[in-house]
Amino acid sequence: MNKIAVLPGDGAGREVVPEAIKVLRAAGLAEQLAVEEFEVGAEPVLRGEPALSDSTFAQVRQADAILFGAVGDPRVSNVGYAAQVLLRLRFELDLYVNLRPARLYDDRLSPLREAARRPVDLLVVRENTEGLYVGMGGRFKRGTPDELAVQEDVNTARGVTRILDYAFARARREVCMVDKSNAMAFAGGLWQDAFAAARARHPDLDARHLYVDAAAMELVRDPTQFEVIVTGNLFGDILSDLTAQLIGGMGVAPSGNLNPDSGRGLFEPVHGSAPNLAGKGVVNPVGAILSGAMMVEHLGFGEAAKRIENAVATALRSGECTRDVGGSLDTAQAGDAVVKYLGD
Repeated sequence: MNKIAVLPGDGAGREVVPEAIKVLRAAGLAEQLAVEEFEVGAEPVLRGEPALSDSTFAQVRQADAILFGAVGDPRVSNVGYAAQVLLRLRFELDLYVNLRPARLYDDRLSPLREAARRPVDLLVVRENTEGLYVGMGGRFKRGTPDELAVQEDVNTARGVTRILDYAFARARREVCMVDKSNAMAFAGGLWQDAFAAARARHPDLDARHLYVDAAAMELVRDPTQFEVIVTGNLFGDILSDLTAQLIGGMGVAPSGNLNPDSGRGLFEPVHGSAPNLAGKGVVNPVGAILSGAMMVEHLGFGEAAKRIENAVATALRSGECTRDVGGSLDTAQAGDAVVKYLGD
């Protein structure tokens, strides 16, 4: 029995996570998954409590996997509380791999469908615990005309090496490393050196390098050329949102945050809490459902994960989906459509 910590969080997360759980159970995994839900996010903050308490964190870290919804609520003025949840989980559990697959299930969903020569099926491997998101730096003379703000980009040889090796391990054909070493000579130099060493360790795979601006251009020109893209925290964040749009938008985009060494994993849709849509029954559950599929594949249930993915693809192609991807169903109905096609 695998213990799953479920953290619906705020807004849209509270609507889509139940749909993911419904699909997992319909896929025959109810007896393999012990699901326990925990409250994190805005509601505890509004009661004067931490967004993620130490006691909740202690329980969550014992789980075999975490299924996460979203954080972000306009009722909480301090937006930094979101970092107290998601970044704490990523950093303290050392979930150094962020996986953002981008697979096009129906040509009508992509704005570039006329340009595609092969199916869009790529993976962005993003370094998840270093870079500009570690929070190092500060502001001096705040609020004055002389204010100085410094945000430090932190890259370690260990961190860069392990994310590159993971990317090469996931590839079957090619790895493309993305940086901005022509303008960021110090951080970029470390990435370049580590990439050269990783290429030498994996001579059976093709490998190339692109600057991040060129990579963005090439993704728009022809995303089908890519298999695995590996990059740092900031560039991975930006490029993976672009790849999500290429396959139908944020509503269909899943993600995983992994530590391959410890086996820990956190899985979440990437669309955020969507406060303008939350509570209306219109949020797309596909991103959460596919994140659930990634989670059970990580836990060793590869056949069930593939069945879920195939059911999602069939529902999308049949138009049984939410409005953002061309359908007319509400959130729960879209989840039911996936359940219906699990038997196909």
